[in-house]
Formats: sequence, C-alpha cells, structure tokens
Amino acid sequence: MRKSVFVIACVAAASLISCNKSTGNTIKVGGIAPLSGEVAVYGVECKNGIDLAVEEINAAGGVLGQQFEFIFEDDQGKSDQSVNVYKKLVAKDGVGLIIGSLTSGCTQAVAQQAQSNEVLQIAPAATATSVTSVGNYVFRACYTDPFQGRVAGKFAAVNLGAKKAAVLYDIGNDYSSGLKDNFVSEFQAQNGTVVSIESYKTNDKDFNTQLTKIKSLNPDVVYLPDYYGTVALIASQLRSVGITAPIVGADGWDGLTGMDGVGDEVVGGYYSNHYADDSDKEVVQEFVKKFNDKYGKKPNSFAALGYDSVYMLKDAIVKAGSTEPAAVRDALASIDGDYVTGHIVFDEDRNPVKDAVMVEIKKGEDGKLFTAYKTTVSIN
Repeated sequence: MRKSVFVIACVAAASLISCNKSTGNTIKVGGIAPLSGEVAVYGVECKNGIDLAVEEINAAGGVLGQQFEFIFEDDQGKSDQSVNVYKKLVAKDGVGLIIGSLTSGCTQAVAQQAQSNEVLQIAPAATATSVTSVGNYVFRACYTDPFQGRVAGKFAAVNLGAKKAAVLYDIGNDYSSGLKDNFVSEFQAQNGTVVSIESYKTNDKDFNTQLTKIKSLNPDVVYLPDYYGTVALIASQLRSVGITAPIVGADGWDGLTGMDGVGDEVVGGYYSNHYADDSDKEVVQEFVKKFNDKYGKKPNSFAALGYDSVYMLKDAIVKAGSTEPAAVRDALASIDGDYVTGHIVFDEDRNPVKDAVMVEIKKGEDGKLFTAYKTTVSIN
C-alpha cells in the first residue's frame, strides 16, 4: 500500500554527522512511521510488529553479539515531517539503520536522501513503483501497486466470474490512480469489459452522482482502490443507492474491520493483501499467536510487514557479518527465505517476488467484522 515504509539507513554525507552503526553492544536502528494522524492505524500496527521482532531477536542473543536498539519517530503521515525526523535520526541519534516510513509519499520524501547518503532503506508497505527506482540502497518488503492492481483484476474476472466492472477512484491520489490503471488493463486482458470509470477528489464526501451512473450500468463488480476511511464512506453510499454487486479493493482497505461505525456495507467485499492471518502456514500461525499473546489482538498486514522487515534486516546483517550499509545492502539483495508474508527473493529493482492473497470481509456471530483468506493469486 502506498501509505507506509521504514528506512534502514547509515549516512556518510559531509552535511550530516557520522553514523554510529553500533554503540557498545547495540545496533541502532531508526524507525519512521505515522504513529498519529489519519493513517495512524498503519504505523501503530507496523511498529507493534517491529517491536515484537526486536524483542524476539534480542531475547535470542541479538545479532552478531549485539542487541537491536530501535529509535522511533512519528511522521504523522506527512512528507515534510518524514524528512524532518529522518534528519533527526541520522544527525542527532546517529542511527545506522532505519525502517520507514509507511506511506509511499512519505517514503519517497526521504528515499533520494537515503540513496545519496548511502543509507539502506527498507520500506515495509510503500507500494508505489517509483519508491525503489531512486537507487540500490532502497528496498521494500511489500509488493507494488501495478502487481496488486493486476491481482484484483484477475480475481474479479476469474474467481468472481465478473464480465462487467465499474471503477471509482481518487483522481488526485497516485496510489488510487495507479491501482485503477492496472486493474482495468488486467480485467480487460481476462476478457472483461469495464463499463464505467468514475473519479472523485481527495476529501470528497458525496459520491451520489458517480454511484448513480454506476448503478445504471449494472456492473458485476465495483473496484474501489482507496484507503479504509474513504472506502467505508463510499461503501455506505454505494449500498444506499442500491448497488448490490461485490466490491473489491487493495491493501489500503486493511483497517476497515477495526474501524468504528463500519457495518454490513463492506461485508462480502474482497481486497488484495500481503498475508492472511488465518493461513495454515506454520510461520504465519506462530506469528499470529505471539502477536495476539503480546497485544491481545490479531495482527494486520502492516504488523506482518514490519515484523518481516526486521527479520530480513537481521538475516542480511548475519549474512554480511557486518552492519556497514553497503555490506548489508549486498547481502539483502541476495535474500532467499520464508517469512510471514511469503517466500521472498528480490528482483533487480529490489522488489520482493511473491504472490498476493485475496481476503474476504465477513461478520462473526458476535457482530464483529473480520477477514478470511479467500485465495492466492499469481501473476506471471
């Protein structure tokens, strides 16, 4: 999802102080995430996953005989704040590694600096294609927007058997627009017909005009690529005008099931995600149990991606035998292993090569919403 990322960094630029990769028996790592603001649910959950991983690794003896020491900063989901806390972490705290921030915009705001400073950056959840294009010090733990847009298009056509699709997206949001483009291309490639592509502007509250038009075209599925708050608002109005077709979305939906005021309007909806907490894979179930034991709830995908980011960093440091950014970068590029969000190897652009899952929103007997694994979708 585009709204998220953590950076692994070490700066050698003359304008910033030298980076202490370790102090005594600790390896300093900086974390940047939206711990407050509109997308705080992403950052808080990601930090929870990171904290769990750090706790486990340190309890097991640490890395190369040293303990991880994480220093977190809140960027509030704002790009200018991301830059400010990045500079603080590097110049004042002397961190050698950073995981963050979570949204694509915030991640991109510091990625060029991280590359120029030879800072190793790991983005847990920034899905914009351009995030890793700035250079070879920038990695991501999640898949990209073009990939998940195509996954949703294939799922709608093949798994749901939809012949006609309508799309409603935020014209001012790169995340939403990019997903729309790739959903449309894949749905059409699967012999589906896109009968309507409607748009709105960020912070719009009334979608009646667009939804009325969509209803008149009687689509088999409606694609809503946006973040959970906007999706909840649209879904309510969509059902109110009488659209009964299933709605499909992307990882920005993660957070809907824990949002106050969301009800039956999203039940039966599907979205692409980085993992499913009800997977029968041992690595997933172990993580879910440990997370639930610590926090009293199931982890969402941001928690899983944060957790994986720490373990990928740990594995790369062990493989490199060093905390030097260049050495860790080279070791990370050759990672080949099983993690909570899947088996991960990196392509030439430092994007993980893995499948995506589709999850379905359901309502339990207690009236609470939850997600259930629906299927895994591969794109060749």
